[in-house]
Amino acid sequence: MRQPLPRVPMDRIAVLIGAKGATAKSLRHAAGCKTLDIDSNTGDVEVEWGAPGSYDPVKAMKFPDVIKAIGRGMAPKAAIRLLDDDHFFELVDIRSFVGKRSNQQRRIRARIIGSQGKIRKLIENLTDTQITIYNSTVVLVGEEDGLAAARQAIEMLAGGAEHGTVLNFLERDRRRSRLVNRSLDTIEIKSDPVPQAGGFENLVPGLADVSNRRSRRMRAAQVDPEDEGAVEAMMELADDEQVEWEEE
Repeated sequence: MRQPLPRVPMDRIAVLIGAKGATAKSLRHAAGCKTLDIDSNTGDVEVEWGAPGSYDPVKAMKFPDVIKAIGRGMAPKAAIRLLDDDHFFELVDIRSFVGKRSNQQRRIRARIIGSQGKIRKLIENLTDTQITIYNSTVVLVGEEDGLAAARQAIEMLAGGAEHGTVLNFLERDRRRSRLVNRSLDTIEIKSDPVPQAGGFENLVPGLADVSNRRSRRMRAAQVDPEDEGAVEAMMELADDEQVEWEEE
């Protein structure tokens, strides 16, 4: 089965192919496809999959996002993480916030990157994502929870929010995620001992022990003094009994 993939910009074709085709080869092996054809003249990309059962259908579904991420400026080593089950792809188009005005797009890109790339790095660290800015698009790769927070942070910056407001939002979201991760996924409820039938004392904690001691005293009072065996058994101490003595 042949599948067309997203077209790659001309300035990203060499990155997708790699030195002597090394990147394309590694992508093909990671995805499990038969062939990966890249037209260096047009940027068209097409993949061929084998017979059903010879490849992972989830990877086949996610492979177009890998090509799209590389085409939008992301390094192949970062984009290939999208083939993992717990990594996903998001794309934010800056033009949806400022239109096609190139000077406004540059302003938004500068706000997202920050001085010496500090803002972008902070967002990546707080959300465990990989962020790449290419022309009018922002590409994000990461796990589901962090990815949602990172996208919201990018959209807040593109919408005019202050850096401090965005970073405070990410800090709160990170603390919330930590609390959720520390919560118990399951609760083990230990069953209480089943009370023995036939007595109210078994329903009240500690009452059974009192009842047992009372029964022993009653049996002791009924022992025949002439019966040495019964007297000896009566003199034996139970686990919860002890003899205390002191001189007067």
